[in-house]
Amino acid sequence: MAAPHQTMPQTTADAVMPTYGRIDLCFVRGEGSYLYTEDDSAYLDCASGIAVTTLGHNHEGLRAALHDQIDKLWHTSNLFRIAGQEKLAARLAQAANLDQVFFCNSGAEANEAAVKMARRFHYRAGHEERVRIICAGGAFHGRTLAMLAATDRPAFREGFGPMPLGFDHVPFGNMNALRDALGPDVAAIMVEPVQGEGGANAAPSGYLQAVREAADEFGILMIADEVQSGMGRAGHMFSYQASGCQPDLVVLAKGLGGGFPVGAVIARKEIGAAMGPGSHGSTFGGNPLAMAAGNAVMDVLEQPEFLESVRDRAAYLEAGLQRLQQNMIGKIQELRGAGFLRGIKLADAYVAGTLCAALRDLHILTVPAAENTLRLLPPLTISTSEIDQLLEGLNTALGQLGKAAE
Repeated sequence: MAAPHQTMPQTTADAVMPTYGRIDLCFVRGEGSYLYTEDDSAYLDCASGIAVTTLGHNHEGLRAALHDQIDKLWHTSNLFRIAGQEKLAARLAQAANLDQVFFCNSGAEANEAAVKMARRFHYRAGHEERVRIICAGGAFHGRTLAMLAATDRPAFREGFGPMPLGFDHVPFGNMNALRDALGPDVAAIMVEPVQGEGGANAAPSGYLQAVREAADEFGILMIADEVQSGMGRAGHMFSYQASGCQPDLVVLAKGLGGGFPVGAVIARKEIGAAMGPGSHGSTFGGNPLAMAAGNAVMDVLEQPEFLESVRDRAAYLEAGLQRLQQNMIGKIQELRGAGFLRGIKLADAYVAGTLCAALRDLHILTVPAAENTLRLLPPLTISTSEIDQLLEGLNTALGQLGKAAE
């Protein structure tokens, strides 16, 4: 029997399901690296909507591309050719040294699709037993049920069991544990080259190449989850490229649309060949608006010297963070990450969430992560003067940071 109807929400905000611990700030516009509230207070955005607004806010090229497409066509369906899809797919495939692209709307969807592709590939090759996916501890692959199974953090799983079968975890960066987990029932190894939610952990030197070698040895596919670390955020188009390894599938979302929802899986043609008509789909995936956004982001990232500039400014940030660590002995335990996906792991006596709140009071937006880590995710267009503002704010907030209550 249905429960009695409850009273209406007291405010319009109460009508929103409380799945987020929302901060009492409401932004009404953005420009470059800044967000503005209704009273025109400016906040330096070093969260980027959690690694989404690749080109900052109100970027001229992205805005123009979306305005142009809005005036033409928003949606047909994937039953017809979509010119923007073909253009963006070719660009992404070339950038990843792969062959074909499937478009969807989010990172979780893209990771789900990659798992389906890996299993289907082996199935079509006559290996129905190859279904297991090996994932890394501390990873975050999304919030669908299957991706919760791929993610080993209990807080995300609580109350949503039982978890789907077929996902196992090994410690991130530990090749001995990974090799011990491999066998004839494994379809793929799925790894984030830089773990964002997991605490801005970058893969140890040589790890990704060793994963590639193990995958080849056992006839297994390698999936690089670049949802948070891809699209230039780590200083390369895809963060795995710094290691020199070549995945079989690359998963994208977040920064790909610069703020417009779009996800993608880039794959080898042999994997795409296993995904015939009807094997997978997405109603809104790859719609003309999303493709206009993705192509506009690529227009910037493919410009000569843009990613080199990202690496230079990221190195400028890194140098500033190292100076900060030297001045804050006992507070900063470790600097993590790569490019503009940086992490500040605090000593156990301090709380990253408290530091995040202190920075917010200074009108600087950051994001907490696992392992008592503060994440810095500025737009790739952030200037050195804005980096100086961030570093100054960090110095002030860390200086004020008191020990956690014992």
